[in-house]
Amino acid sequence: MPSHQPADPGAPHVPSDQPGELRALTSRVVYANPWMTVREDVVERADGARAVWGVVDKPDFAVVIAESPEGVHLVEQFRYPTGRRSWELPMGTWSAGTPESVTAGGPLALAQAELAEETGMRADRWERLGELFAAGGFCSQRGHVFVATGLTPGAHAREDSEADMVHEVVPVARMREMMQDGRIVDSITMAAFAMWSVR
Repeated sequence: MPSHQPADPGAPHVPSDQPGELRALTSRVVYANPWMTVREDVVERADGARAVWGVVDKPDFAVVIAESPEGVHLVEQFRYPTGRRSWELPMGTWSAGTPESVTAGGPLALAQAELAEETGMRADRWERLGELFAAGGFCSQRGHVFVATGLTPGAHAREDSEADMVHEVVPVARMREMMQDGRIVDSITMAAFAMWSVR
């Protein structure tokens, strides 16, 4: 799937030789919607044994550590799959149907858009920390981690699904406590925070 583009459920996965122990022989899409596809691949191991591998394909996402003198900007929202509210760093993917003229800006443009959309904040300075995979055992989705500083407040532009979102600046020490006591359980947020802490 092309990086930073909305998922195209009609575009079949093309099997190819892969480095390592697995080689895709066939691939078929078993479910698709505008945000994701689920495919079933028949793979062959180095010893010739075959197996079926289920893979979720989703567009790349960006996650932002927006840093101010008071702390780090977090958002809280209800996550339907887990049935609970979740404190997280601002993050997301391009919405399905986003014009190519917008998505052509790549991961940085996506990070800037997500920060403004969810918090209303704009940043003068951006630093790219690196990449991570949300769930590499079954999902191809890749994340791009950025640090934003020199923040200026503005109006947010949240989607309808984010109507219940709460935005708060959390001191770093308190954020560590939230991870230790279970108030922050989002793996992407915790991984990005670790990348930021050791940079």
